Amino acid sequence: LGWMYANGRNVPQDYAQAVQWFRKAAEQGHSKAQHGLGVSYAKGLGVKQDYAEALKWYRRAADQGDSNPQVNLGVMYDSGEGVPKNYAEALKWYRMAAEQGNAHGQYNLGVMYYEGKGLPRNYAEALKWYRMAAEQGNAAGQFSLGVMYHEGRGVKQDYVQAHMWFNLSSAGLKGEDQQRAATLRDATAAKMTP
Repeated sequence: LGWMYANGRNVPQDYAQAVQWFRKAAEQGHSKAQHGLGVSYAKGLGVKQDYAEALKWYRRAADQGDSNPQVNLGVMYDSGEGVPKNYAEALKWYRMAAEQGNAHGQYNLGVMYYEGKGLPRNYAEALKWYRMAAEQGNAAGQFSLGVMYHEGRGVKQDYVQAHMWFNLSSAGLKGEDQQRAATLRDATAAKMTP
């Protein structure tokens, strides 16, 4: 019920109602409800924003193996949102989610390797994790894979592959990100040999 109220599915959207239902189930150990309560506190939806509470509920759900709150914990530690920035903790949580097949975890782990955040920069590892995310339809992973093929980072430069990944990502991204993907797709097409 909590997710129904949070998303307005078959009921009017009501974040306060969502929090009430999340809390009832979360206190009984339901990981999806714990995650929902964490999101509510992190974003201030139906409750006053409280990163300490978000962290508590994310951790309870993550400790049960739920990959979505594991990603959210990674984001908190990666960005320093409500906690001191800690790349080692971010990596730990992203990796846990990524190894369970969570596309957001895979993409974020790829970013850590690509940027060398908390570990040595490693384009081959970034490519591996971006590909896993991209093959699940993660548009950010598809875009990043396109960049790697376009620039020849961690892989032989290949404009055909870059074009394909930019094209796929442009369908899933929005706003400026979508425009950037489309621009790179078109620029890459001009570099391809007929």
